[in-house]
Amino acid sequence: MKSDPITLFWHRRDLRIEDNAGLYQALTGEHKVLPLFIFDPTILDGLDDKHDARVSFIHAEVVRIKKAYEAQAGSLRVEIGTPIDVFKKLLTEYKIAAVHTNADYEPYALKRDEAVKQLLSAQDILFQMHKDHVVFEKNEVLKKDGLPYTIFTPYMRAWKEKLQRFPITTFPSEKKLEQLLPSKPLAYPSLQDIGFEASNIDIPSTIVSEKLIQRYDETRNYPALSGTSRLGIHFRFGTISIRQKVKKAAHLNEIFLNELIWREFYQMIIFHFPYSAKDSFKKKYDAIEWINNEEQFNRWCKGETGYPIVDAGMRELNTTGHMHNRVRMIVASFLTKHLLIDWRWGETYFASKLLDYELASNVGGWQWAAGCGCDAAPYFRVFNPTLQANKFDPQGVYIKQWVPEINTDKYVAPMVEHTFARNRVLAVFKKALV
Repeated sequence: MKSDPITLFWHRRDLRIEDNAGLYQALTGEHKVLPLFIFDPTILDGLDDKHDARVSFIHAEVVRIKKAYEAQAGSLRVEIGTPIDVFKKLLTEYKIAAVHTNADYEPYALKRDEAVKQLLSAQDILFQMHKDHVVFEKNEVLKKDGLPYTIFTPYMRAWKEKLQRFPITTFPSEKKLEQLLPSKPLAYPSLQDIGFEASNIDIPSTIVSEKLIQRYDETRNYPALSGTSRLGIHFRFGTISIRQKVKKAAHLNEIFLNELIWREFYQMIIFHFPYSAKDSFKKKYDAIEWINNEEQFNRWCKGETGYPIVDAGMRELNTTGHMHNRVRMIVASFLTKHLLIDWRWGETYFASKLLDYELASNVGGWQWAAGCGCDAAPYFRVFNPTLQANKFDPQGVYIKQWVPEINTDKYVAPMVEHTFARNRVLAVFKKALV
C-alpha cells in the first residue's frame, strides 16, 4: 500500500472532529491525513465488567466520528492492540511522514507515548503532541520560583490571570477535512470483537442549558436537584471542547469556571507528582494504620451502612454510573474517616463504576477527603453524614429515591456510631502524623 507519504492523526481522549487542536495541526500540514483510533488491551483488560458503559460509549463515539469522516470521503482506521504493535503494523502499510496526537498527562499515557515516540524517531518520523485536553498544561501555570502550585486557590488565581493575558484560541479542524486521505469506508471492530457487550446505562447529554450554568452556585450542592452539568464523561473522553466550555463559563458563572479549573489543577498535579496516583501526596500519611475491614467495605460498596445519605450515593453510583459531587465527598469521608479504610480502596471502586472516571480528579478528590492530598481538608475535619443530609437534602427527596426502605424496620442500623468513629480516627491520624 505504500505510495505517497501520509500523516496519521491518533485519536485518544478527543473523540470529536470539532475544535480538535491536534487534528487541526495534522490537517494543516502538507500530507493527506488518516485518522486512527486504537482499542488498547492494556487499558481494557483492567475492566472487570463486560457491560462497562464507558466502553460502549467510546465505541459508539468512534463509530460516530468514523461516519463523519466518511461523509467527507475519508475514513477512520480502528485497530485493536497495544499502540506499539499497531504502529509497527502501520509502518509496513504506509509511508508515514508524521504522527500527530493530543497530549495525555497520566502515568501510563506518558510511558506509552514515550515508547511510541522512540519507535517513530528510529524511523525519522515526527511524533508531535498538542494541548487539547486542558486550557493550560504542565508548566504553563507555575509559581514565581518556577515550581508547580500544590494549593488550589493560588493556582486558580494565577490560572485566571494567565487567561486574561492569553485569550483562548479555538481550532476549526472541522473546516479542514478536505485534507483527509481519500478512502473507502474501513472495517472496524464490534463491541464483541473487543470483548465487551452493550450497556443499558444512559449517558448524559452534551447539551447543558445556560440557565443551569448561571444558577450553578445556587444548586450544585443539592443532590435532589438537577443542578450539575454532568459533563464529566464528555470532558474525560473529549467529546466536547474544554476551550469552548471555559469561554462560556467565564461569562456565565465563576463557580462553574472554578470547577473546570480544579480539573486542570489535578491534571497538573498528576503530571508533576506521578507518585500521587498510588501513594499519598503528603507522604507521612502513608503511615496511617488503616483498619481495612473487608466486610465493612463491602457494606459501603452496596450502600448498606445505615447512614442514608451514604447509602443513597452508593446506590446511585452502582445503578447509574454517576454520583452527585457533594455526595462523593460525604461517602469518601465516611469510608476513610468513619471506617478507617484506605482511600485507595475507595478510589479503585469509583474507578470501576464512574462514567466520568478520570485518574487525576478521582485521586485528587479521594486524597482531599482522606486529608492526605495536595490541597486537602485537614485530617480533623470529619463530615457528619446526618448533618450533611439535613443540610443538603432537607426534605429527604434524594435519600428516598435511592433508599426507599428508609424509616422502616427493613433499613439497617448504622454500622458505626458517629462520635465513636470521629474520636477513633482523630486518635489514629494523630498517632501517625504528630
